[in-house]
Formats: sequence, C-alpha cells, structure tokens
Amino acid sequence: MSEQFNVDKLTVSWVKELSPYVPGEQPQTQGWVKLNTNENPYPATPNIAQSLQEQLDSLRLYPEPTSLALRTAIAQKFDLSAEQVIIGNGSDNILDMITRSFVGLGQAGHTVPSYSLYPVVVAMSGGDLLNIPFEENMELPVDVIANTPASVFFLTNPNAPTGVCFSLDSIEAILKKIKGILVVDEAYIHFGGQSAAPLLKTYENLIVVQTFSKSYSLAGLRVGYALASSEIIQVLDRVRDAYNVDRIAQTIAQVALEDRSHFETNSQKIIQTRSQSEAFFQSLDWFTYPSAANFLFTQPKNAQGATGPEVAVSLFEYLKSKKILVRYFGSHPLTCSFLRVSIGTDNQIKTFNQGIESWLKQEQQN
Repeated sequence: MSEQFNVDKLTVSWVKELSPYVPGEQPQTQGWVKLNTNENPYPATPNIAQSLQEQLDSLRLYPEPTSLALRTAIAQKFDLSAEQVIIGNGSDNILDMITRSFVGLGQAGHTVPSYSLYPVVVAMSGGDLLNIPFEENMELPVDVIANTPASVFFLTNPNAPTGVCFSLDSIEAILKKIKGILVVDEAYIHFGGQSAAPLLKTYENLIVVQTFSKSYSLAGLRVGYALASSEIIQVLDRVRDAYNVDRIAQTIAQVALEDRSHFETNSQKIIQTRSQSEAFFQSLDWFTYPSAANFLFTQPKNAQGATGPEVAVSLFEYLKSKKILVRYFGSHPLTCSFLRVSIGTDNQIKTFNQGIESWLKQEQQN
C-alpha cells in the first residue's frame, strides 16, 4: 500500500463522526428464547413454498426493476394507484431514500425516544436532526411538531420502543400545520393501531411507511414500502437503487400480502399473548406502557420494590445468562429503567415469565 494513501483524509467529514446503527443481538447458536428484535414468532404463509420454487428457475434473470406487480397489489389494498407506492429493500431503505431526497444537508426531526436509525440516515446525508422529547406520559406534542422547521419529520406509530399508539386526529392535526413532510413509520401498525394511509387522499405532505418484516413474518426477506402522492414517489424513485428488491422478495411479499387469513390469524395470536403478558406485569405491579405493537415496554421492580437502571440491567443480564434475550435501551432517561420485550409464542413467554420469577427469588435471597 502506498505511504501517501490516507483513508481518513478521503473520508467524508460527517461520515467520520457517524455512529452506525446497532441492531439487536442475533445469536448464531441454538436454544435461545429470542424476544429482543420484534420478529414475528410464527412462520410466514405456507403458500410461499410453490412461488419460491417457481422463482428459483428464473434467478438468472434480473427482477422487474420497479416491483410493479407488488406495487399494484399494495395499491389495491389501500385504494391507491401503483404510482403512489414505492418498494424498498426493507423499510430502512425507504427511510434512506426519503432522507436523501428531502433532507440532504438540511434538517430533519423526530421524537425522542423513537427508532434509533433516524439519526443514522440523517447523518449519512450530512443533515442535522431536531430532537423533540416526549414527556413520561408519552403524549404526542402536536403543536411542537407542527411548528418544526424541519423539511422531514419522522414519527413512529405505534412508537418504538414504548408501543404507545397515537390517534389519527393528532396526526391530522400535525398535517394541517406542518410546513414539511410528515413521515409516519408504521412498522407495528397491524397489531392494534389505525393506519394514516386514508389521510393520503387529503394531505400531499404525508408519507406512510410500512414493512413486511413484522406482521407478515418476513424480516429475513427485507421488503418495505412507502405510500405517498405520485409526485413524492417520483422524487423517491430518482434515488432508488436499480433492482433494489430481488425477484424472490417481490414474489414472496406479494403471496404473503394476498394470504389475508394467515396474516390475521398470526396477528390475533400475538395480540392475545400480549394481553396475557400485560396481565402478568400488572400482577407484579410493574408499570408497562399500553402497547399497540408486538412488544411491551415494562419497568421492572426487584424483590424490594425498587426500580431504576440498575434493576433493569440486573434483570437483562440475568435473563441473558438463562439464554433469554430482551432489549435494553440505556441511553435515554425515559427508557433506561425499562426493558422492551417482544411478544413470542405462548411457550416462549412462559419461559420468559419463569425467568422473571427465578430472578425475583434470587433478588429476595440477596
């Protein structure tokens, strides 16, 4: 290598300061109860098997470059045109398109806490990020958001990591006043929330983002999409990578979308198990935010009734020692005393509950 070569000098200034997104742990060994990354615990529709086999014979060919068939199927679901839909390699790819198209070196905004990828995609474009904090009651600060100077504002609904869902009335109140684009990120909307998609018929400054990862059990496939005006979609399409979604992903996502019965059955299982988990936390007198997502955000109490970051970390580490993974977010005052628990199968949740009971007994002895 040449002595004159210096990678640091060639690196873009804001990339030097960039902290990459850190996903939840993905253990590569067997035997884990994995309740840390909000994956669907139930398999995707069995109808994908035949479609997958059919596509295997066509892998020598490039995929349809704009995912037209999938866009058309999604558009029909929402009573939109295909020109109002764009497909991404996961919804993260969609968020990146939005940032590159409408933020650049400018300013975006988001509520805190929320999805920790937003700061990353904004920093990648060299932009600034305006943080609007939630209070502990998680009431949506409508007027503050509506008056933000940001060109794009990201709002997760239901919120991550709390699971709290915001009403369509509050979202519409923002849309009536905000000068920029409101991006409603609905990764978890199918577990109890009401989509903002119907508001697209009234408001041109709205982008709704959804994913096949959670409710359709296709996290490993990486397919997400945005709904917006055709004018906004045209702009996003200019920065979309060529062939950004492979032919297998396009086909399987469409098959999953069309199997409505399987989708609804799995979603109802998760909602039912979530209710049972809420009741369990309530029996322990643990404060838990009301959730419309496939996870719960709960504040553990030890055997002495204490809460706080040390208690949350203690339970997190104890569960991990028993090969039970949950998620801890220690970087924010509102989240550092809580754990986020993905809703698994009934058997997974039973093992998790037993882990908590075992931890409480140990704490009592100490």
